[in-house]
Amino acid sequence: MSANILAVFYLVSGVLFILALRGLSSPETSRQGNFFGIIGMAIAIGVTVISIGNFSTGFIFLLIFLVIGGSIGAFIAFKIPMTAMPELVAGFHSLVGLAAVFVAISAFLNPEVFNLGFPGKIKIASLIEMSLGAAIGAITFTGSIIAFLKLRGLMSGSPITFIGQHFLNLALGILLVGLIIYLCNAQKEYLFWALIAISFLVGVLLIIPIGGADMPVVISMLNSYSGWAAAGIGFTLENTALIITGALVGSSGAILSYIMCKGMNRSFFNVILGGWGASEESSKSSSKEQKPVKSGNADDAAFLMKNASSVIIVPGYGMAVAQAQHALREMVDSLKKNGVKVSYAIHPVAGRMPGHMNVLLAEANVPYDEVFELEDINNDFANCDVAYVIGANDVTNPVAKTDPQSPIYGMPILDVEKSKSVLFVKRSLSPGYAGIDNDLFYRENTLMLFADAKKMTEDITKNL
Repeated sequence: MSANILAVFYLVSGVLFILALRGLSSPETSRQGNFFGIIGMAIAIGVTVISIGNFSTGFIFLLIFLVIGGSIGAFIAFKIPMTAMPELVAGFHSLVGLAAVFVAISAFLNPEVFNLGFPGKIKIASLIEMSLGAAIGAITFTGSIIAFLKLRGLMSGSPITFIGQHFLNLALGILLVGLIIYLCNAQKEYLFWALIAISFLVGVLLIIPIGGADMPVVISMLNSYSGWAAAGIGFTLENTALIITGALVGSSGAILSYIMCKGMNRSFFNVILGGWGASEESSKSSSKEQKPVKSGNADDAAFLMKNASSVIIVPGYGMAVAQAQHALREMVDSLKKNGVKVSYAIHPVAGRMPGHMNVLLAEANVPYDEVFELEDINNDFANCDVAYVIGANDVTNPVAKTDPQSPIYGMPILDVEKSKSVLFVKRSLSPGYAGIDNDLFYRENTLMLFADAKKMTEDITKNL
């Protein structure tokens, strides 16, 4: 296949990736966007395989690895529960970063195969590109692994900090830049390995001090890192598809992270550099044993909602864990039959990754026009009869407005406390992912419903 035809096909795949992003920007067109992305990736992979041009041993191995990797990906996609989607995304980001590192190593050790020169005499531009791709890829790999462990519960979601942490990160960052400059001059193999090793360490140090409240931003930013790593390697290999895809993923991930930080009243650079997280003092909220809590059952909740004129549903990660989205849809259908107006309020960081709640509600066929973002529905809580909070916690915590020492202070929250009645479905009074007590539990207008989210919602539907 000629270089011109190859470039045309890569350009077509790039256009399809752009259309995919455009489609994924709205729930109504998300399926179409996903389809465009699949076709674009199939073209990019297919053309790359065909461009090898002969059925050598390497070609056969390539096909074998494609089949193995594709089978594993398909199996995971079919089996993974929606509750594990955030850690799955983090895990996949780590693989993208590691792939960039492997390609960079291959290009450095065998530059003549990629027309980059010869060992010890690699083109300076190519060396800079592969060094950046390897460094960003290594940071993405270990950073994503830490994010995966935190989200999976294998590592504490609380910030892990130590004295001089930021100065160490700064020193390592300067060292990486120095290594790249020195590598371009000396082109010694040990410098390249040192660059990768330090980048692995930086990935760990950047993510461990970030608390659970900011984890959705971390997922989005790691997505951006993986894109820039791919773009860097794309320049090294002079591969148009990799450059376009990497740039799209890198820029869109960075923009999404910025939007989320703005929505959380966070400093973009502070979150990315590990500047946010609960301190030991702030996570020691007043003892909840000393506070009175009103609890109720499905009967009480059904009575309140049946006699309400408007109900706002506030879903959170607990709904995902209980897989209660379908039961919730049935409850809402029963309320509508009783003439109750129902809306859904989605916080930008509800769940543990961007769009987590939207995906779950779409899976349950909830109409898109009933689902509202925070800024569109927050004023409605003051005129709402009942707010039904199902598994959300930190995104409804009034402490975000009142306690400057809180790790979520300044984060815009859903103003559910302004509703006439708040029904809060939760298994216990345990704190949310940010590790702090929720003051909403003890408000006069709050009725706690201690139960599994799905079971409680089903019982309410029966009572309705």
